[in-house]
Amino acid sequence: MLLMLTILIIAAAYIVGSISSAILICRMLNLPDPRTEGSNNPGATNVLRISNKATAAAVLFFDILKGTIPVYGGFLLGLEPIQLGFVAIAACMGHMYPLFFHFQGGKAVATAFGALLSIGWDLAFLLIITWFLVAKSTRYSSLAAIVTVSLAPLYTYLLKPEYVYPVLMLAGLIIFRHKDNIVRLIKGTESKLTLGEKQEKD
Repeated sequence: MLLMLTILIIAAAYIVGSISSAILICRMLNLPDPRTEGSNNPGATNVLRISNKATAAAVLFFDILKGTIPVYGGFLLGLEPIQLGFVAIAACMGHMYPLFFHFQGGKAVATAFGALLSIGWDLAFLLIITWFLVAKSTRYSSLAAIVTVSLAPLYTYLLKPEYVYPVLMLAGLIIFRHKDNIVRLIKGTESKLTLGEKQEKD
């Protein structure tokens, strides 16, 4: 019974993750498709580039919910930490490869954060501070995301060690999704985050 419940929640997490708030909100507001403008990435950072802070904040909020709702729901239904890890990955995979949008999605940083938010506010606070400090000092959104998810397993070990393996799985997925950004960072060709201006890369 628990196995079947886990499979159903994982499937539901992927479907929820496949709902691209960036694309839908941009359509509602008659904005350019984020898959064809800026960095071509349907996420909050690129929506900020092609629109404004309020629109990007709305995208960020709903992308976070896509991770929080299925993972926290699984927690309430009694899933074990490793099972919750697969639920989180499914939600992120939905964002990265959305069923409803030709499998053209984003990097799932906000959705991963939403999943980690279910572990506790103390972890969420550390992740937010880490992202902000790196983004503020380097102005690279991608680098901030990479550093933050890389430190997430360490933070989890210090706070709630029973969730270390699920968080490691999730961090590995997000870092892999940023492989192109890592190459550009090494080459020095990655674009910096400049509020209110369109950019070519994320």
